[in-house]
Parts: sequence; structure tokens; C-alpha cells
Amino acid sequence: MEKIGEQFANLNIVKRSSGTTESTYLLGIDTSKTVQAEKGNLVAVLCSNGSVRIYDKERLSVLREFSGNPGLLNGVKFANSCDSIYSSCTDGTVKCWDARLASEKPVQLFKGYPSNIFISFDVNCNDHVICAGTEKVDDDALLVFWDARVNSQDSSTAKDPLGAYSETHSDDVTQVCFHPSNPNMVVSGSTDGLVNVFDISVDNEEDALVTTCNSVSSVSYIGWSGKDYKQIYCMTHDEGFCWWDLNHLNTDEPITCLNIQDVREVIDVKGGILDYLIGGLYHEKMNKLFVVGGTNTGIIHIMSCTTSGLSHVTSLQGGHSATVRSFCWNMQDDSLLTGGEDAQLLLWKPGAIEKTFTKKDSMKIASSVYQRVRVHSSDSYKKKKKQ
Repeated sequence: MEKIGEQFANLNIVKRSSGTTESTYLLGIDTSKTVQAEKGNLVAVLCSNGSVRIYDKERLSVLREFSGNPGLLNGVKFANSCDSIYSSCTDGTVKCWDARLASEKPVQLFKGYPSNIFISFDVNCNDHVICAGTEKVDDDALLVFWDARVNSQDSSTAKDPLGAYSETHSDDVTQVCFHPSNPNMVVSGSTDGLVNVFDISVDNEEDALVTTCNSVSSVSYIGWSGKDYKQIYCMTHDEGFCWWDLNHLNTDEPITCLNIQDVREVIDVKGGILDYLIGGLYHEKMNKLFVVGGTNTGIIHIMSCTTSGLSHVTSLQGGHSATVRSFCWNMQDDSLLTGGEDAQLLLWKPGAIEKTFTKKDSMKIASSVYQRVRVHSSDSYKKKKKQ
């Protein structure tokens, strides 16, 4: 634990984002996964004004901005094999831009069913499939799927869905997260409290459902963890935390590793307080799951997770001045990007000192986590239910 504490405690701010004309909360962060040393790595940030900003990672300067007008964008994700950037939109589409082009027009558009309002999404690890979650409208809360592969003949037209799951959630689908290495496995979370694991290689929804876990509260964040990523975890909007081991599905062992109704009530952050949870981070090298939270004054708390509970590892101070809403960890160089309600994007590195920009080697980004917002609408959606 001491070694782990040292690694995170040594994180210092190396760069702060340059100011923009509009102050917005920074709600989600992802980084480009391609290595282009001559061009440098890119950072995509979801903003509370419903747009996505592209930053240069080392300078943290804004390069361009993409908008979902007239809809609002929810979530942000780079493709795994190129610099395409995806975001779901309340206008019933998932949009894809080339992050290195200034053009406002998406290079691909994925169209949902009538009156779909997308509030969550993810792209699988081989960039072949997109899955987006909808708000509940009438009695329907859907997971909608598309083929994300580029076809040169139809790149200019909006793509229709491959299909949808409609029976497994009864309220807004707030989170969608594909497995990091298995392109067929996806987990979804909802305000109905359910966390569902699917194998989408199976033909129908009922058979594709691998298991359902119940967080007993509205799901705000989900992720994969453990060796070969055979565990899942979630956080809830009332600061609860649940952790399940899928290795135990066909055994007599309990699937639940940990279930904490309110982390704020049980965690000791060494003289401080915990106001909220931000997300989770599975550290592959350490084979350890960490939970990240914070205070309303901008302090970031990092907690390690075991079946015995959560324990405080370290706190990062002196960066943000308000609630921290998002972060992105880079496993290659142990750096951290954080974004908050103070409109600041910060880059933390081990042993670094804050300074003006100097050219550094770009590095491959391996892991990313992001926070999504929920947008509500009264639009109705009618479709034929399965009998």
C-alpha cells in the first residue's frame, strides 16, 4: 500500500488549460490512443454547454470545438484505432468527427429510432460496434446498436441501427461500457438500479443477457476491473459503490465483492471529508481497483478497493477550486488529467513541477474514464413492443 500511495502522492500539476471565452464545467475526458509523435496527442473534453472541445495534450490549449446543435452532446470517446471522436446527442444521433479536422460537420452520423434521446454510449474495443442508451420515454428505455465500420460508399449518409434491446431496463440508461478487450461484452447501468452484462454475439436480447446485478440506486458510473477484466463495478448518484466478480457466476461463491450504500459515511480520508464520487480506475500493473472522489473545494481523494472495503490512499490538492467532475488516467506514464466545475483542465505527472510548455515525447494512451450528464425531455417515443 505504501508503494501505491507513493505513486499517486507524487503526482504534481505540470500544466493548466489556457482560458476560454466561455466558462463551462468539464464533465468528461478522453485521450487519443494513436501514437503520432510528430503531431502530438489530443484530449477531448465534454463541456456542460453540450459541446466537445479538442485540446493539445501537452499545451492544454483548445484546438477546436464540436457542437451537437440543436441537441446537447453526452459522453466523449476516441476510437481505438484512429483519431475519430464520438459523442451521443439528445437529437437522437451519435456523431463522429475527425478530431484533427476543423470541420464542424460530423464525418459519420448514426441515427436512432424516432424520438430517441441518447444520454450514454460507448464504442467497442475493435471500433466495430456503437451502443447508446436512451432516456425513458413512455415505457421504453433502449440500448441501440450500430455497425461503426466505415463504408466508403455510404460515409455521407446517416446509418440506421442494427437493432435495440428494449426489455432489460425500465428507466433512463445512464451508462454504457464495453469490455476493454472482448468486443462482444458490454455492461449497462440505469436509474432503475440495474447493471446488466450482455454478450452481443448472441442473437436475441433474452439470451444475450449474461447477468443482472442490482445496485438498488440510480447508476452514475460503471467500469470493468480485475485480471482479464472479469469484474464489474458501479457508483450511484447517491454516492454508493458496488463491485461484482463475474468469475463466480457459475460457482457457489457469491458474486458480490463489495456493496457500500453511501461511501461518504464509511470512508476515513485522514482528517478530511468526501463529498462525492467521480469514477473508478483499474490499475493493470498493480492489479488493483481504485475509486476516485473529491470535495466541493476541489480536493481529489484516491481510495483503494478490496473486498474488505475502501481505504484512503492519498489526496491531490492545490489544483481545482471547485467540484471535480472528470478524470482520465494514462497507464503508460502514470499521468492524470482532471476537469472540474472551475472550467480548468489539469495535467498531473509524477514528480513534475508546474511550468510553461516545453516539447515532450508523446505517448500512447491506454485507459480512459469519463463522466456523463443526464438531460431530460418530454418528447414521446412509441414503438411496437415485443409480444
